[in-house]
Amino acid sequence: MGERVGNVFLITGSQWLLPVSEYLGFPLELVNFLACQLFALSCAFWFRLYLSPRRSDPRVRHAVATLLGVAFLVFCFGWYSSHFLAVVLANYLIIIQADINNVHRYSMVMAMGYLTVCQVSRVFIFKYGILSTDFSGPLMIVIQKITSLAFQLHDGMCKKGEELTSEQKVLAINVRPSLIEYLSYNLNFLSVLVGPFNNYKDYMDFIEGTHISCRLRRHSSTCNGKNGDHKSPDPSPLNAVCQKLLVCCGCMLFFLTITRSLPIKYNVQPHFVSHTPFITRLTYAFFSIQAARPKFYFAWTLGDAINNAAGFGFSGMDENGKASWNLLSNLNIVGIETATSFKTFIDNWNIQTGNWLKMVCYDRAPRHRLALTFILSALWHGVYPGYYFTFITAIPITLAARAVRKSFRHHFLGSRGLKLGYDILTWASTQLAICYTIMPFLLLAVEPTMVYYRSMYFHVHIISILAALVLHPNVKSKAAATKTPARAPSAQCLPVLCNNNDKTH
Repeated sequence: MGERVGNVFLITGSQWLLPVSEYLGFPLELVNFLACQLFALSCAFWFRLYLSPRRSDPRVRHAVATLLGVAFLVFCFGWYSSHFLAVVLANYLIIIQADINNVHRYSMVMAMGYLTVCQVSRVFIFKYGILSTDFSGPLMIVIQKITSLAFQLHDGMCKKGEELTSEQKVLAINVRPSLIEYLSYNLNFLSVLVGPFNNYKDYMDFIEGTHISCRLRRHSSTCNGKNGDHKSPDPSPLNAVCQKLLVCCGCMLFFLTITRSLPIKYNVQPHFVSHTPFITRLTYAFFSIQAARPKFYFAWTLGDAINNAAGFGFSGMDENGKASWNLLSNLNIVGIETATSFKTFIDNWNIQTGNWLKMVCYDRAPRHRLALTFILSALWHGVYPGYYFTFITAIPITLAARAVRKSFRHHFLGSRGLKLGYDILTWASTQLAICYTIMPFLLLAVEPTMVYYRSMYFHVHIISILAALVLHPNVKSKAAATKTPARAPSAQCLPVLCNNNDKTH
């Protein structure tokens, strides 16, 4: 990140690659990020082949992973890398010294408080300045790891087995980590810049060499009852890495040729808003949002590939008996682009953050789970007003989508043609609603967000609120009771309270 002097940022990270930045016309922060990620990819292959668990002690693997991660932070952010060390060391003192019954609460308050201070500084000190590799982005991943470890440690050391869900039992930690283990988990070079988030137990299995064998044991028919003693070679991640790198190349090409020609801010450009027909504005908004996604696809897919190259991210064998490397995948591009509902989109976007929110908040809150998860998600993302416009707008849209699906979908399942028409209609409406919802997240500030909403006549807000009210089960039940008072309400009129749509990102 850079320091603002007047209207100029002084780069705090390395300037070794400044000639490359000037030649390519890319910001230096972006060049530094790409250089570190490409170097991390080569290091990941070396880490798997020459620093494998069979050749190296786990402490050596922890130390190397940590040192490389810290080096990347210093290279990209300079003295701002001290933020990472400060929050990690402070939280390590908490899990070592604090009462184990409250360690998860102390860690959550400390970590989220520190992140919020950094997020506030972005808005009020740097005046909405966003750089290509702003340090708060990687810090957000570290916060996920710090808080999840604290909750899992509390589960393992304070709770009885019957008090935990099946997932919490698997992830529970029974022993406090050593300093090198804690530093390695939070600051390792595989995920320190862009993630993805992963669980402490999975990472420790990877470092100690049991990550793959543990999952092979769950497929006894595939591994013929072997117990992971390394007598047979581990599945190679090479094919998965190559496929993900091809996706990255495609996303980079799309970014260079399409994304840069469809700037988001053009949606609120005064002349465009005042002189362009509504349909044209709606079409441009749709394509500009579609064009903005590949940069996220690129970053998350590259981070996934780096972990896979090191041998981390094996999720088991698929139904065809082939190795699957999707444990750490943060998105499903096909699922996103073909989503016919808000639920499908959310389930395939920023998957690991959704898992984190579910783990530390949604599954643990005694009441108001959705509201508390929304608040945590909003705080974690930052304090830009646009983020809150996005989250608040998503609530009536989600409720309306549920109501519409519940009220009408069954009428279109009678024939293949009707079902296809319904899918096309719901795909278009979902993608347009996503576009409308996400726009403030990219515009950030209040003024451009309101300019955009006014240019769209608040149509999605109005339609979604009306649909949620008119199609609400209670409203329909009352109408049915008025017409046929002696008839009991059907099951389809009852609200759906427990489904994955409650997951907030």
